[in-house]
Amino acid sequence: MSSISFSTAAVIPTSARPATRLRLTARGRGVLLAFASVPLAVGIAFAAISGGSAVASGEDAAVVSVETVTVMPGETLWSIATEVAPDADPREVIGEISRMNLLRGGELQIGQKLAIPAQYTS
Repeated sequence: MSSISFSTAAVIPTSARPATRLRLTARGRGVLLAFASVPLAVGIAFAAISGGSAVASGEDAAVVSVETVTVMPGETLWSIATEVAPDADPREVIGEISRMNLLRGGELQIGQKLAIPAQYTS
């Protein structure tokens, strides 16, 4: 018959074990939160101090008169461009109209009002 015996020599006392778990007290969490919020507070202070220098008074703004065209059924950007500027390249006119009206993909809606660039109005 065989027997198994256990020895207490393999057990490490709790005082000799390395502490692997980090425990934060309420005070420690508060200090960590304070350190983490310092960059945010500095950023807000910087934005508040430097952001107040721009003033939009409108005194030097030029008055621009814009002519508009209402889109009718069957009209395309190409037909509108050839109508408002028959002597100009329609591709350039379409590009200007698209940029001025923030059009993407050239999709138009019936009844939509399009602003025409000043160089193409008479």
